[in-house]
Amino acid sequence: MATQHTEIVKNTDAASSFDPDAPLESDSDGNNRRRAILAVTPFLVIGLGNLVLLLGWGIEPLWAFAILPPILFCSALAYIVFSTDFLSDRT
Repeated sequence: MATQHTEIVKNTDAASSFDPDAPLESDSDGNNRRRAILAVTPFLVIGLGNLVLLLGWGIEPLWAFAILPPILFCSALAYIVFSTDFLSDRT
C-alpha cells in the first residue's frame, strides 16, 4: 500500500514540474519536444512559404524544389538541438 502512494506522488511531481508561465523552459530530463516545435515551426513555415512564393512566380519547379532539402535539413537539425538541449552546457 505504501508503494502505491509513493508512485502516485512521483507521478504528480512530474506533472507539476511544468510551469505554464515559462513554457519554453527546459524539462529536467532534457527532452523538451514542445519547446523544439515552438522554436522551429516559424522558420519552417517561412521556408515553405518561400517555396510556394517561388512556385507562384512561375519559376520552374525543379529550381523551386532545390531549396526544399536545405529548409528541411536546417529545420530537422534545429529540432534535434532544441529537443535534446545540445547547447545548454555551451551557453
